[in-house]
Amino acid sequence: MILKYFIAVVHPSVTRASPRRRHAGPIPAILRAVHEDRADDAHDRPEVIVAVVLAAGSGSRFAADMHKLHAVIDGRPVGAIAIATAAEAGIGPVVVVAGAAEPPLPGAAVRVVHNPDWQEGQSTSLQAGVRAANELGADAVVVGLADQPFVEAESWRRVAASRSPIAVATYDDEPRNPVRLHRSVWPLLPTEGDVGARGVARMRPDLVERVPCPGSPADIDTVEDLERWQNRSSTNSP
Repeated sequence: MILKYFIAVVHPSVTRASPRRRHAGPIPAILRAVHEDRADDAHDRPEVIVAVVLAAGSGSRFAADMHKLHAVIDGRPVGAIAIATAAEAGIGPVVVVAGAAEPPLPGAAVRVVHNPDWQEGQSTSLQAGVRAANELGADAVVVGLADQPFVEAESWRRVAASRSPIAVATYDDEPRNPVRLHRSVWPLLPTEGDVGARGVARMRPDLVERVPCPGSPADIDTVEDLERWQNRSSTNSP
């Protein structure tokens, strides 16, 4: 399981002309921006928040004839459950990042963006999601994964309600998804590969709020994962 704890995004100003550029840590100008954005929030300006659901991976550990997001739990595809939950939370527009396969979609209105570079690592899918969110005028994104069908809408809402630059859902005090990232911290994050926001959060814990959440962050990575949850009734699901 890669990057199940923290998620990386890239500031939209980073172009494809410099894909290997990496920010090793915060710089004074960026930290001033964080302070200024916090001051803006104090004026009660409503934030524009976009929910980003990452659904671009190949699911290579799922040894079946279908993509894991199309596997069914309680009568619905795994991916559709996760995406529908993000929409149900009502925190803002929902962007779904597709890649290796078209994800199953719920009836709710969502915006699907395709990441042609999904094989280069999850960071590229996050970049695609943040670019789409930026086009929608987002002040922050709340990012979750399409293979975590037991995360609840309330978890999305609690994380979105944070005013910290970084907010992380916790379950039994363990940090997982979804994760809120204010646009002021986007430039601090890595821009390539499977390196997440974990390093930034560790380096600047003062920017992080841990948000206790209901539900479960369990993911469906393997057929065994699927069978384990299929054997539980919907009333006993986390």
